[in-house]
Amino acid sequence: MTEPARRRPGRPRDTSIDERALAATRELLVQRGFDATTIQAVAGHSGVHASAIYRRWGSRIELIEEATFPGLSPLSVRPTGDLRRDLRRFIRAYVAAFDAPAARAAAAGLLAHHQTGGRQRPPELYLRVSARPQFQDILCAAPAGSVDPAVDPDDVFDLLLGAVLTRTLLFNTTARRRPVERTVEMILRVLQPQAAHGTVERGSGQPVDEPAP
Repeated sequence: MTEPARRRPGRPRDTSIDERALAATRELLVQRGFDATTIQAVAGHSGVHASAIYRRWGSRIELIEEATFPGLSPLSVRPTGDLRRDLRRFIRAYVAAFDAPAARAAAAGLLAHHQTGGRQRPPELYLRVSARPQFQDILCAAPAGSVDPAVDPDDVFDLLLGAVLTRTLLFNTTARRRPVERTVEMILRVLQPQAAHGTVERGSGQPVDEPAP
């Protein structure tokens, strides 16, 4: 019997195509705006054929999302177990991601697309461009007793996302350019076990112990 022929391994994916398409997308968003950043425009700007782009991203929305919100660098937000320090690093990196020129150019268009019933996609595709898993990793690495087990991490992340969006996209309207440390403190207070909220201030400003509600 003859030995069956071995299948030759496929040609490895050319990552330079991804990088060129993503870079071109960011440049077009800043130069021409959200509506003009189409697959055809990206193909012409990057020199990558449109069919190659469609093989990697199912739509221009997916391409724009990955170009502008590619998740946070694992090195910049790797948990250390120091909850305050880790949250500070995470929030600073998250603010920087939303404050980038291409992200600011894309944000309104992406929000409008999803609000008007954009094509539904599996959750794992959203997680590719979400910092939610990294936020949950930070909470998991926190010392025992520092995070209230009754608090839903997704709820806290949604609060944080709202604070970051307000800070980066609406600051001209709200005129509140407050230090990142204020946001860190807010999130820490939400995460604290209820017993930690028993010390409050009254009248003279002296701390008074009260039972948690």
